[in-house]
Amino acid sequence: MIQREENRYSLRGPFNLILAFLGGILLTMLLFHALKKEIHAVRNDKVDEVMQYIERYYVDTVNKNVLLEDAIKGMLQSLDPHSTYANTMENRQEAELLEGAFEGVGIQFNIMNDTIMVVATISGGPSERVGIRAGDRIVTVNDALVAGVGIESNKVMKLLRGKKNSVVKVGIMRTGFKEIYHYDIRRDVIPTYTVDVSYMIDNQVGYIKINQFGSTTPEEFDRALTRLTHSGMTKLILDLRGNPGGYLDAAILVCDELLSAGEMIVYTEGLHVPTEKIYATASGKFETGELVVLIDDFSASASEIVAGAVQDNDRGTIIGRRSFGKGLVQKQIDLSDKSTIRLTIARYHTPSGRCIQKTYSEGSDIYYQDLVRRYEHGEMNSADSIHFDQTLKYYTKIGRVVYGGGGIMPDRFVALDRDSTLTAFYQVANSSAFVEYAFNYTTQYSTQIKSQYPDAKSFVNKMNVNDVLYRDFIQFYVQKGGSKSLVINDRSKTEIKRWLKALIGRNLYQEEGYYPIINVSDNVILEALRN
Repeated sequence: MIQREENRYSLRGPFNLILAFLGGILLTMLLFHALKKEIHAVRNDKVDEVMQYIERYYVDTVNKNVLLEDAIKGMLQSLDPHSTYANTMENRQEAELLEGAFEGVGIQFNIMNDTIMVVATISGGPSERVGIRAGDRIVTVNDALVAGVGIESNKVMKLLRGKKNSVVKVGIMRTGFKEIYHYDIRRDVIPTYTVDVSYMIDNQVGYIKINQFGSTTPEEFDRALTRLTHSGMTKLILDLRGNPGGYLDAAILVCDELLSAGEMIVYTEGLHVPTEKIYATASGKFETGELVVLIDDFSASASEIVAGAVQDNDRGTIIGRRSFGKGLVQKQIDLSDKSTIRLTIARYHTPSGRCIQKTYSEGSDIYYQDLVRRYEHGEMNSADSIHFDQTLKYYTKIGRVVYGGGGIMPDRFVALDRDSTLTAFYQVANSSAFVEYAFNYTTQYSTQIKSQYPDAKSFVNKMNVNDVLYRDFIQFYVQKGGSKSLVINDRSKTEIKRWLKALIGRNLYQEEGYYPIINVSDNVILEALRN
């Protein structure tokens, strides 16, 4: 009997333990839920309390949603300069840039003399299909006047973009005709590109310029690499100047094309996320050829990941000026109303271990004024003006010293070009005359130019800005308010002709008719071409 009792209790003992354990879990969950509700209530009570006082007593009518958005922005801004809030419209605009397409009418435009001027139509796009052409002036959109009303570019995009298959009505004035022509344009998906241009500078050197890292960048970069290697490329100049970053995954895939299998690309660390180390695979298309990466003070984030990986693995040479210094990783979190916050969750580190994030301890305003301070301190003109924290010293694969805490320092520094012999050129270039004259000239003579130069390559190699065209442009510049006493030496004259040709080329052949022309006199590229 005792034995059975003991057996009975020996079976019940574990059962009681399980009940106690489950009860403990349930109690913990209830307490956590109650605490969460209390925190949520306290948070909402305080916000609601302030909002009620504002709505009850404030002197003017207020927009409650705007106030709440400003409060969210203030909270995030107090954390770091890159934790941000975005409403639904801002999210859509950014997605269009990074995802590789948007829905619209398919034109490139400039606003000149308070008028929307069509610079180019996207080949095969909605506008070209209905007969709109470069040189047309858009004067009405959906029967509303848009000429002579001070319209800005963001307003134009808002009017012309819209859902696929929706229709927008535009009124067009065309050179040589007095009447207004009306077109119904059915919007469609318009592709956007992150690789501006890729071409062979000579028989061995290829050039690729990436303007940002979006979802289509790896595919675009792969196509460019394939085409250039088939053209005999043994040296690649990868231009990341002015590239503000974008998707981390896109930067990693670009690095994977350039680094050998097993070489580290980047690693990330954060308080609440696991450390992640990312290495190159065996699938790279350009792992052994000579590599040069160009950066400047506007190269940031994903651009710095690529430059840092190339530098720390001693894979290539970094040329230009010190990069921006953004080493923080953001996670996008969707809110209930389709707005989002981008919250910094980690820091990324280059393969040597350095975090290149510059300090933001003095606040966001000072943080973004850093580029101005660099200029004032002479950094744009001399590498000797750059001072790194000597305690943040790291070593590349072969033992070269690199520093963290403030961007990527190039292996070969090139000062900001301010040639004193080009004063006249700078003065002309800083006016609107260049763009306007090139636009007017292209509009008037596009048919003749394209019949003589059927593609960008023939235009780049054969088109010549003669003295007659040059003098006509200078006269136009003076008529637009330019200096009549401008003294133009031979060097300035050469550069004026070069840029005039490049802008005409861009209007007719997009970037393929532009970069191969201006890059000829680019000091950073000239440095990259030196052995």
